[in-house]
Amino acid sequence: MKIVMIHGQNHKGSTYHIGRMLTDRLGGEVTEFFLPRDFHEVCTGCNTCFTQSETKCPHYAALSPITQAIDAADVIILTSPVYVYHVTGAMKAFLDHYGYRWMIHRPNPAMFHKQAVCISTAAGGGTRSTNRDMADSMFFWGVGKTYRYGALVRALCWADVPQTRRQKLEADMDRLARKIRRAQGRIMPTPKTRGYFTLFRFLQKKGLTAPDTVYWEGNGWLEKKRPWR
Repeated sequence: MKIVMIHGQNHKGSTYHIGRMLTDRLGGEVTEFFLPRDFHEVCTGCNTCFTQSETKCPHYAALSPITQAIDAADVIILTSPVYVYHVTGAMKAFLDHYGYRWMIHRPNPAMFHKQAVCISTAAGGGTRSTNRDMADSMFFWGVGKTYRYGALVRALCWADVPQTRRQKLEADMDRLARKIRRAQGRIMPTPKTRGYFTLFRFLQKKGLTAPDTVYWEGNGWLEKKRPWR
């Protein structure tokens, strides 16, 4: 199993440690990135990825190592502490660069068979909205199955997390790892994903941007082919 884990912060706090709990239980090959250390650019809104090609993005080369790791992975893990009820700015800036990969544009067919995990932590509240920030991108990338895990650690640093709460986190990661291992190799998109794909296929038939049309035609999706079969 190949795993890519992308952290929405540079420091190794509670969110990082929970993510590592999960990867330790999954085993396999783990590739890890920290934001903004490994990618710090902010999308300029130039729309070049939509109207021409993602390779024309001014940040394409800097982002390529993470993109390649995502494409090679069986499981994508995104982690972010809660910052004002949402993901960190670094995580948001990172996800902004993949708008061209949303289903309505040019999704990678491999995504429909992958699993993803969104992990967030907070001393108080906000994990639900933070996980939603990350899960929205996973859904619209076409990821077959996405899990969300929010932890109220009630501490500002990992060293202050009570042992009883750590034990619960470990038990939760045991269960989540078992779910992921059982599903590995058997992932198919949900009816909701297929429904959105059908809607976007209808829109693509009407013609959106030229790169999108060429991409959908090249994959045979405007005819009978589908990315999950």
